[in-house]
Amino acid sequence: MLGESKHTLASFEQALENLRANVMMMAGQAQRSLERALRGLHDRSEELCALAIADDEEIDQLEKQIDKDGIEILLRFQPVASDLRRVIAAMKLGSNLERIGDQATNIARGARQLNRHPALPEVLLILPMQKHALAMFHDSMDAYSREDEEVARAVVSRDDALDEMNREVSRRLTEQMARDREQLRGYLNLMFIARHLERIGDHAANIAEDAVYAAAAEDIRHQQRATPAPF
Repeated sequence: MLGESKHTLASFEQALENLRANVMMMAGQAQRSLERALRGLHDRSEELCALAIADDEEIDQLEKQIDKDGIEILLRFQPVASDLRRVIAAMKLGSNLERIGDQATNIARGARQLNRHPALPEVLLILPMQKHALAMFHDSMDAYSREDEEVARAVVSRDDALDEMNREVSRRLTEQMARDREQLRGYLNLMFIARHLERIGDHAANIAEDAVYAAAAEDIRHQQRATPAPF
């Protein structure tokens, strides 16, 4: 930042640190919500599903606070270059984290529907997907917090594998629908849950792309990103 006093620079650094702290807090809450939703699915727990759904309001409020604080920083300090990129990246992360929270809520709602009926062994089909999606999310936030360009690029490259897992799960569940029409609704719910996990991978890749932008001033969006296939 050019032409600023040491006092103003210190104030900016504190404001930016507070903004990044809120982003990390929001990430932690989104991860907690997602883990609760998935445990609610596998443990058939109504309580965990309800907690995951209730988490969404707190996540939404944090996104609003991040947007408000980010705009205030831009207007007050008018940062340039790398400082500007860090503020913009934090605000964009807030949006992607809010959407991950939404996907966690959707998974919890789908799990609630499944848990009202006899357990489907096919729920195990999504285990590789959830492991992959959670790892992408964790690593994308790690790349952001450490401004690690290499880790961020690696996260983006892993999105295609999650897309392929989703296609395979959808294929196998579609085959089950043909064999067991009585469980049609349950198989559809599992397909939607798999789709939500695929979307979480998309948002994790978006976060990683923003981490690259903040660290290296390079926009890598749309580079070698596959278009998700429909069911």
